[in-house]
Amino acid sequence: MRKAPPPKPAPRLWCVTLLLLLFGLSGCSGSPSILTPASRDAAQIADLFWGVLAIAAGIFVVTEALLIIALVRFRSRPGVREPVQVHGNQPLEIAWTLVPAIILAGVFVATASTMSAVTQPQPGALRVQVLGHRWWWEARYPGQGITTATDIHVPVGQAVEVELAGADVIHSFWPPELAGKTDVIPGHTNWVRFTADRPGSYLGFCAEFCGAQHANMRFLVVAETREQFDDWVRRAQAQAALPTTGQAARGAQAFLSGTCVACHTLQGTAAQGKVGPDLTHFGSRRSIAALTLDNTPENLATWLAKPQAVKPDNLMRIPALSGETIQDLVAFLESLK
Repeated sequence: MRKAPPPKPAPRLWCVTLLLLLFGLSGCSGSPSILTPASRDAAQIADLFWGVLAIAAGIFVVTEALLIIALVRFRSRPGVREPVQVHGNQPLEIAWTLVPAIILAGVFVATASTMSAVTQPQPGALRVQVLGHRWWWEARYPGQGITTATDIHVPVGQAVEVELAGADVIHSFWPPELAGKTDVIPGHTNWVRFTADRPGSYLGFCAEFCGAQHANMRFLVVAETREQFDDWVRRAQAQAALPTTGQAARGAQAFLSGTCVACHTLQGTAAQGKVGPDLTHFGSRRSIAALTLDNTPENLATWLAKPQAVKPDNLMRIPALSGETIQDLVAFLESLK
């Protein structure tokens, strides 16, 4: 009996084509990119990227061209003698050692110059202290007496100095369109400096694996006009206005008499916990749990009912709440504008 021929392997060309296609599609998700800078500092980083890419592309083209020329010109043919070998050619060996060294030295100088430029302190900068937690970002404005979370408001056209520190493990602060990656280390202070060029909401990430919810540790840098920023400062400096009637008032009573006060702060009340985010103006924030959910009543109810299902391993562990209590808390928290 004749054996069936073994299956033919997939052509290598198709495999390479498929990999290149998948690689290209991976960049089409609409995520923020260093190639769309919204600050002078990010523009310098993008310029460095394009410069290094141009050098690498030039090296690739020259190398591949020489390889193709060698393959075509010196291929084995009938009646053609073996080409003269260049092994031990001292000038050639010096050249292919010296040229890469010069190129790498140029890249080093350009990189060091860019790093120095984007970390240079600027006069009149707004100081913001950002503390990385598992898995959310706390933002403090010491000059304005404001503490908030996830949404970091900055004025367009004014230099911003972000003082970074870690509360637990190593994180990394990275708003790609505004600045480069900077480690956030417990017991050590690092700095990020940038000046937003135009208004907008710029997504940022934790760029250092920090645990189970690393991928859900995001933040927004909200760049606003001077008038909008000053208005936000005035509202953020106000203490929480506690409701006195209706469902929201019942929610306030449930909040202040329950376990919430052990972890959260509510300015102007006895709630002064430091484990979770400051909730003084929670209703004005765009998201819940560091951009895991949009801040809507429905999503807030889901978060309060099953925080571990929404963001497993987070530090929010509360006793089971009745449906009525959850709705009261939703009404209260959403009223905190």
